[in-house]
Amino acid sequence: MPSYTTLSEAVNDLQRRGYSDDLQVDGNCLRCTMKNAALDPAQFQIDEFHRFEGNSDPEDQSIVYAISSAMHQLKGLLINAYGPDASSLTQEMVRKLATHTS
Repeated sequence: MPSYTTLSEAVNDLQRRGYSDDLQVDGNCLRCTMKNAALDPAQFQIDEFHRFEGNSDPEDQSIVYAISSAMHQLKGLLINAYGPDASSLTQEMVRKLATHTS
């Protein structure tokens, strides 16, 4: 798995590698508005993920997931905060995502 120093470096490389769909957490699923798709955790897999901590503020934490779904024929990115600034809904979805990485 590649190693990145910044979030923008990771996003640029992942997009170059085909992860071009934007994904958003929407309740208990991921939503891809470009393809009008709602993906529950059984319908996608996490191909890789990368965590970043801000240089000036350790609480400025983010994570990027490279996600694919054969069922919806998409490859996309989910970018989220983690740590103290993340919402409880986001943390719940991240826990669900973590159970489907195999």
